[in-house]
Amino acid sequence: MQYTTFGRTGLRVSVAGLGCGGFSRLGLGVGKSEDDAIAIVRAAIEAGVNLIDTAALYGTEGVVGRAIEPFDRSALVLATKALAGRGERIVKPEKLVASLENSLRELRTDYVDIFQLHAVAPEDYVRTRDELLPTLLRERDKGKFRFLGITETPSTDPDHEMLSHALRDGLWDSVMVAQHMLHQHARTRVYPQTQRYGAGTLLMFVVRGIFAQPERLAAEVQALGLPPLDFLLHAAGASSMMDAAYRFVRHEPGVDVVLFGTSDLTHLHANIDSITKSPLPAADLERLRSVYGHVTGVGLDVPTPPPKS
Repeated sequence: MQYTTFGRTGLRVSVAGLGCGGFSRLGLGVGKSEDDAIAIVRAAIEAGVNLIDTAALYGTEGVVGRAIEPFDRSALVLATKALAGRGERIVKPEKLVASLENSLRELRTDYVDIFQLHAVAPEDYVRTRDELLPTLLRERDKGKFRFLGITETPSTDPDHEMLSHALRDGLWDSVMVAQHMLHQHARTRVYPQTQRYGAGTLLMFVVRGIFAQPERLAAEVQALGLPPLDFLLHAAGASSMMDAAYRFVRHEPGVDVVLFGTSDLTHLHANIDSITKSPLPAADLERLRSVYGHVTGVGLDVPTPPPKS
């Protein structure tokens, strides 16, 4: 495993981070058991992954809490999230605190390393910041979390408007941002600011469904009037489209942690292998950026939230 310093936090984090949401939710979203999900988390940790990202919405905090019990808590970087709400339904400060405290119970820990406001829309950012930040800072000062993060809403904010505003405030220790081979705008619209203000970056939507489904990818690219991405697959290049997708974002200046999700142990190790490989060949990178760099908003699928228990 490779490690890096997570922005201004000073945290040493694995460049591959285990994402516990998405369509799989550690396998719970595809019919696997909690024991199976626990095995995924433990295998990731044993492979050197020390950053685990979950959320109240995902329904996986309890599994993560059980999975991490045999390990040294101080060696792990736990990140979770609470929904900020939308429009007139911005969450009340007391409900935000209740969500944080429930996350701590589910995760079986006294603190989380990164607590994130989840899915903040551009039009709600200022109100969210003004109404919730004072409460969050008080909870941080009580030791319930160490660093404060915020996550965007890729499917409705493909141009990263919320993060562009939030980063200028200099209040957020980490941001979660969407980037992949057909949605590259973070390169110019987010990373220059994260580097300027020292915010750590968590990458989501790197593969999602589109790069794992060859027929869908081919159809999407054809609909855009662009050449196929098959040029990436060659002996000196990527071994698969998912391999290309992970390697494309991993070495981007400004990227700290590439999140991946899985329900399968073999898939888990393949993802880590791709994230820790060398960059794609320079000619392939240049072609990706020059031919496909203008595309935005493709492949930003949003999974259905799990049923409430």
